[in-house]
Amino acid sequence: MRYRSQAEMNDGCRGLARELCGQYDLIVGIPRSGMPPATLLSLYLDLPVSDVEGLAERRIMGSGERYEGETDFDGVRRVLVVDDSVNSGNQLTATRARIEELDLGDVAVDYAAIFVTPKGTQLVDHWWEVVEMPRVFEWNVLHHPRLRNACVDIDGVLCRDPFPEENDDGRRYRRFLETVEPAYVPTKKVGWLVTCRLEKYREETETWLRTHSVEYDQLVMMDLPDKQTRRELDNRGEYKAAIYEDTGAELFVESSLKQATEIAQLTGKPVYCIESNSMVDADTEYSSVSVETYYSIEQRVGHYLGRFSRNPVGFARLTVQHLTTTVRSRVALFAEELR
Repeated sequence: MRYRSQAEMNDGCRGLARELCGQYDLIVGIPRSGMPPATLLSLYLDLPVSDVEGLAERRIMGSGERYEGETDFDGVRRVLVVDDSVNSGNQLTATRARIEELDLGDVAVDYAAIFVTPKGTQLVDHWWEVVEMPRVFEWNVLHHPRLRNACVDIDGVLCRDPFPEENDDGRRYRRFLETVEPAYVPTKKVGWLVTCRLEKYREETETWLRTHSVEYDQLVMMDLPDKQTRRELDNRGEYKAAIYEDTGAELFVESSLKQATEIAQLTGKPVYCIESNSMVDADTEYSSVSVETYYSIEQRVGHYLGRFSRNPVGFARLTVQHLTTTVRSRVALFAEELR
């Protein structure tokens, strides 16, 4: 399973921009997935940007105060239409037909994609990288039809992990299972939800999945009597790897880098890891030091400062939501202790 991240798409846009410098007057994105690379290309090339309907209406999107170029369509002579990827070419072919119906006069239109299959190279004028199938991208891995043939972890993927004080294998843990907010809700049916939650919590888990409209074919849970037995066995990676093998699935989506590495090494099959935002394979080496380095204090501070500087209002809103959820959960636990 080939995987490309948002960072790799950004690298592709930057590289493609260097190749296309000075050739175009307007960048047009194919909604939805073509809009991010179109926007990045427009920024790297300092050009205006629009979408396909905007092109039909001779409309250019508004630009910030730093852009001092043309914003009038009358000056457009060459247009680059962009998508994130091209495989069969169905979307691109439909878009091309739509644009050919427009009366654009002497405006020339070319087509580009960041990632293409070998067949896709015949359908565009410019591309950055040939990525053969099967493949998934960071922005669609949890909304991809291939989820039907995938195993997906629950805690750390579909929702957060329980706080230590919630993980009592009793009343507090049941409350967590019933009330935790979703982190991701796949928009495609999942083949197998594979969790280390114990079988005795199936009812609460199934109810939560129904409440949040998570569709799946099978829910596989650990058939052990209690948390202590699970801890003593310490075989979560082996357990998930065995299920991955037995199902014949082509992808496993796992929260933990340590377990993802173990699953990949035991099965020889790809594992997409939420923690590292990477596709882990059998050659991946894991060490606790690597995870600690990945989540170093300096990186965390830089990450959050960057998010704040890019969107202060949005960052503040999300921070308040996170704190509210955390406080509510811990107040509820404290209240239960006083009963």
